[in-house]
Amino acid sequence: MRILHTMLRVGDLQRSIDFYTKVLGMSLLRTTDRPEQKYTLAFVGYGKNPEHAELELTYNYGVDKYDLGSAYGHIAIEVDDAYKTCEAVKAQGGTVTREAGPVKGGNTVIAFVQDPDGYKIEFIQRH
Repeated sequence: MRILHTMLRVGDLQRSIDFYTKVLGMSLLRTTDRPEQKYTLAFVGYGKNPEHAELELTYNYGVDKYDLGSAYGHIAIEVDDAYKTCEAVKAQGGTVTREAGPVKGGNTVIAFVQDPDGYKIEFIQRH
């Protein structure tokens, strides 16, 4: 077994595609529009299945905001340099919610950013 994708409901599909591709450097892998069912899907990632897991961005027609709830945590992405990655996110207009630095009580360097819908994304610096 393996993880294929994670689905996030988004309020503005193009805004989310722009964030994940332009700010986080993912590629738009494919889109599917289902007008009869009133939703559109966009799959983004650093590579396609089966070699890589993907993010499925789901836009439900007419829904521009979701309650994220208290169960959602974050998506983790490995980066070469969390400090430089945070600077690049800020330069693209993105929001850094925790600047890069070591985790409390450890040596691993992490940072957190937020996508346009409020989803948290953790950067974990490669050792």
